[in-house]
Amino acid sequence: MAAQPLLSVRNLRTVFGTMQGDVTAVDDVSFDVVPGEVLGIVGESGSGKSVTALSIMGLLPQPPGRVAGGEILFEGRDLLKLPKSEMRRMRGSAIGMIFQEPMTSLNPVFTIGDQITETIRVHERIGAAAARVRGIEMLEKVGIPSPQRRIDDFPHQLSGGMRQRVMIAMALSCSPKLLLADEPTTALDVTIQAQILDLLRDLQREMGMAIVIITHNMGVIAEFADRVAVMYAGRIAEEGPVGRIFDAPTHPYTAGLLSSTPDLIGEVPRLRTIPGTLPSLYELPPGCRFAPRCGRRVEACEAGRPATQEIAPGHFAACIRAREGASA
Repeated sequence: MAAQPLLSVRNLRTVFGTMQGDVTAVDDVSFDVVPGEVLGIVGESGSGKSVTALSIMGLLPQPPGRVAGGEILFEGRDLLKLPKSEMRRMRGSAIGMIFQEPMTSLNPVFTIGDQITETIRVHERIGAAAARVRGIEMLEKVGIPSPQRRIDDFPHQLSGGMRQRVMIAMALSCSPKLLLADEPTTALDVTIQAQILDLLRDLQREMGMAIVIITHNMGVIAEFADRVAVMYAGRIAEEGPVGRIFDAPTHPYTAGLLSSTPDLIGEVPRLRTIPGTLPSLYELPPGCRFAPRCGRRVEACEAGRPATQEIAPGHFAACIRAREGASA
């Protein structure tokens, strides 16, 4: 019997109001995350990955952003229907988030200890001394050396990798069931990236939480995720188990992303690129949004939105030629 989803996003639509009218940044996105699973969301900048995470957390800047449709079910409860006070209690306690750019996400005028203990005290109603002890324990858990001393440091006194570890400590300080990790390895060198991913994997196993990791890096997806959803221009182009997606991608966009990733085994061929750029949200093409950049497009691709097909159990693609295979 399949596990019940911890998080179930159904037909999510997020729009931003502009002087030119509403633009849709996330358009009819659906996916599930079961307890203990790691779902990777990958795609180019502007594909809607971070907006999806902010929509789940209820952290869209309002105005101009708003969720215009769909459901976000967490343990069966629709987060979009919760009162703001209840949603604030959910954030940090049941659902944690690691934001992009830890230097700008951390407040530069407060110590890291102030920022970690604030989260703990808000959700667990414990005193300052007990919260400080918990904060030191969390810093130790995420591998910060001399946590008793570093807890009184300001963000600018820490390296990029250590600031990212502080962000992880804050996100996990109240033992959430679900962690949203938005580009957790951005701007870190490859050695520190590997350390951060190893840390997240160890903490996930220890705490039994589910993770949604957002990244541009297909290598991070291959290393860390169980399933992957590939987003393009606000929609999910392909979704499935990581091994199957990497071995047999069926959407041309997924195949393009994989072919533009270097293979360090054997002779390194010239990397392929995907021609063109993401379409403007103000001028989305008719039909398949990837069609103007796709080398496999046919006239029918521009006639209407392609239906999402189940190619194999748990493997879905929104392409009218998906069953032909990516190399057709």
